[in-house]
Amino acid sequence: MARLPSPRPGASRTVRVVRLPLGDDDIRPTFRRERAALKRGVWPIAGCDEAGRGPLAGPVVAAAVVLDPQRVPRGLDDSKKLDPQTREKLHAKICASAQVAVAIAPPWRIDRDNILRASLWALARAVACLPVRPQLVFVDGRDRIDAGCDCQAVISGDAILSSIAAASIVAKVTRDRLMTRLGLLYPGYGFEHHKGYSVPEHFEALARLGPTIHHRRSFAPVAAAYGDVVTADLATGEIEEGALPL
Repeated sequence: MARLPSPRPGASRTVRVVRLPLGDDDIRPTFRRERAALKRGVWPIAGCDEAGRGPLAGPVVAAAVVLDPQRVPRGLDDSKKLDPQTREKLHAKICASAQVAVAIAPPWRIDRDNILRASLWALARAVACLPVRPQLVFVDGRDRIDAGCDCQAVISGDAILSSIAAASIVAKVTRDRLMTRLGLLYPGYGFEHHKGYSVPEHFEALARLGPTIHHRRSFAPVAAAYGDVVTADLATGEIEEGALPL
């Protein structure tokens, strides 16, 4: 990286930040930024990301991952760019070679705190549940979290840093598995297919069956469908808040 020349005494310096366009298939996450920190003696380094901010139902799932510098899995990428089979394979490789923790913010917390605060809470919780204490945390997006150490927010981080890409895969796979389980517990809603997102099948189920305890009351389409009745069978079990086994 080019070094900026030292300014003359009394002169001001203007630094321009340029964001490179992302989205090309050739752009893949790398471990360079983590390795640079490692060379400075900073370790462990965790990457964090979440899945499930947009859906009408289900939790937000956050993951924190500390990759082994000698065993960084090949093929890491933003989970949204990967097909389910590839995500599952990479999830297995990540969990076999890295330190991983997962936490969730359930619908009631999302409704109480709002989706952003609930997501940041889950990200911080995932970091706290890691078996090692990181010295540096990279988190995807614009917002830093209370990680108890140096935390850097990286816009489009899941497309730039390997550790964040790994966390995005773990979060996505974990949430998809949870929603598939909810699909078995609540037949007719199609959770196993749409994972709680806003699709015609989901809207039709809401109109026909009403919301469940796993729907987000604060989201407008759910609020419109609520009325006075909530479909809930507590005997089938709820997803609890907090850390999850992988």
